[in-house]
Amino acid sequence: MISQAHALAKIGLSVELKQIFTSVEAHSCPNIYNFHLHSINSDGKMQVEDIVNQAIELGMSHLAITDHHTVAGYRIAKQLLDAKQSDRPDQVLPKLWVGVEINASLMFTEVHILAYGFDPDHAAMQVYLQGKTTAGIDYQAINVINAIHQAGGLAVLAHPVRYRRSAEDLIPVAANLGIDGVETYYSYDNCFPWRPSPVQTENVRRLGDRYGLLHTCGTDSHGLKITKRI
Repeated sequence: MISQAHALAKIGLSVELKQIFTSVEAHSCPNIYNFHLHSINSDGKMQVEDIVNQAIELGMSHLAITDHHTVAGYRIAKQLLDAKQSDRPDQVLPKLWVGVEINASLMFTEVHILAYGFDPDHAAMQVYLQGKTTAGIDYQAINVINAIHQAGGLAVLAHPVRYRRSAEDLIPVAANLGIDGVETYYSYDNCFPWRPSPVQTENVRRLGDRYGLLHTCGTDSHGLKITKRI
């Protein structure tokens, strides 16, 4: 049974993460925040150690490794950062948030839902952490969002302009299902240096604000640099 102290701690983390997302703007990513990164534990090319080292070199404040359907990369990164902090207690290191990217069906369209700050050992999340896309009721966006919330996390619709259905269609429905935020700042043209695509960003930001959603940013890195997508 979860202790009251543990439950309060999880609530505190959720509040902190919401405050961080509230502060996200166009220039937050990739040098201050990066909440969308992939490692070799799913479909990325980078070792987790390289992700951690690059984040430290950039002086990043907060990051999340969001591999598809696994938190293996997060667990490795946490061990690495904990060891570095133990060796150099005075060193200011990036704060690592637990994250994962989950495939789900929304309006009969496959979308990706990013989960942040959840308990990776919570029973509700285990079906989504098996390294593969789910099926049936588990694949429905409403159930993905509910599971993330049960585990104390926040749910975010990833790159809303990359799907078969438009952001104008998807975001209101996702908001109605209880999603917490949208990945507003995203480089749809994969430019380098990284910058959020201005037209899409403005549209997603407007829709997010209309439905009271949080805004996040991330490079969605799958290559050898955390500062670009590929």
